[in-house]
Amino acid sequence: MKPILVVGASVGGATAANTLAQAGLPVIMLERDLNWVKPCGGALPPKAFEEFDLPETLISRKVFKTTIHSPSERRTEIDVVGVEKGTNDYVAMACREELDPYLRERAVANGAELIEGQLLDLDVQSDGVLVSYRAKDQRDKQTMKVEVVIGADGAYSTTARALGLDRLPRCIAIQERIRLPEDKMARWQETADLYLGHDVSPDLYAWVFPKSDHVAVGCGAGPGNTTEARRLLANLKERIAPEIEGGEIFLEEAHALPMHPREHIAFERAMLVGDAAGLVVGTSGEGIYWAMKSGKQAAETLIEVLPDVSEKALRRYEKLWWKEYGTMYRFLRWLQKWGYGNERQMEVFTDMCRNKDVQQLTFESYMHKNMARVPWVAQMRMTGDILASQIRHYLRPRRKRVAA
Repeated sequence: MKPILVVGASVGGATAANTLAQAGLPVIMLERDLNWVKPCGGALPPKAFEEFDLPETLISRKVFKTTIHSPSERRTEIDVVGVEKGTNDYVAMACREELDPYLRERAVANGAELIEGQLLDLDVQSDGVLVSYRAKDQRDKQTMKVEVVIGADGAYSTTARALGLDRLPRCIAIQERIRLPEDKMARWQETADLYLGHDVSPDLYAWVFPKSDHVAVGCGAGPGNTTEARRLLANLKERIAPEIEGGEIFLEEAHALPMHPREHIAFERAMLVGDAAGLVVGTSGEGIYWAMKSGKQAAETLIEVLPDVSEKALRRYEKLWWKEYGTMYRFLRWLQKWGYGNERQMEVFTDMCRNKDVQQLTFESYMHKNMARVPWVAQMRMTGDILASQIRHYLRPRRKRVAA
């Protein structure tokens, strides 16, 4: 059979290619720039290392606590623990300059071909897909005929555009990598911090995520606020200035993320995964696990239905995805709008995170990637706390920020 083309060889694309290669199918990865490092917070659940057979050497730091900072700088510290304590109660922080090459090289070792080049266009035909591309350092356009195309090429997906799909609404993630003096780095030994407030992110949140020898300091800005991203980052750095004093910026990064999933992610001889499919979850903006999961699931569906590559056959991937994760995506998208709508609501969101039931259920869902069932007693406690917080923050005057 003709090869399967995976456009994009980052986490989602490399996982799809590896799954196909391990099944003995001919597969080609087309990656625009092998030296490019995607800007990313780098958070992964421990589940990912078992599910995708990743070595723990890719973990740059394990985070056991997270702290939420409200707009008025009220703080909520949360232990990374689910409903029951376990041995994997942490968030794994990875560096994309280490994770992405590992996944690509593994796919190649298992039989995938890797081409560094740019996708130009696709023509879906009855007997395959005619692909136009330009290899790096070459002027002439080249073509190849493939069986199916899996688009794993990010929020600006050329694959999606070639299929005639509209661009998704996007936010901008911007961050700086900062090496800190040893005494300052100790502050981030085992905690990651999230910062709320319109001065650092009008629609999402800002963050400080620790790695082995540095911190990633960044923020997200949604549609209508993307031009303010640098100002928002500067505000964040001013807000945490005492904690990063003496730090050395060694990398500045910015990238677009989709704000919500596409209506369809499977077509005639084509599938979309990861950011190209819009599979970044609301509230947290988490994308690495979902890119890898969708890449693997798309590849497994393709293996199952071949040689049938019709839209009807490939839609099995789409139906399975939304059957398994649709409720979670809808809930987290609603929670993002509810929790980040305005600064009073951000204060309520911070209070909500103080509820022990919320904390345990949040990390239970995060670490196991499913919607944890909520006992009715816990539902009553959470609802009561949230209503009390709503009344408190909407009836009383706004609190001013307390200096750190």
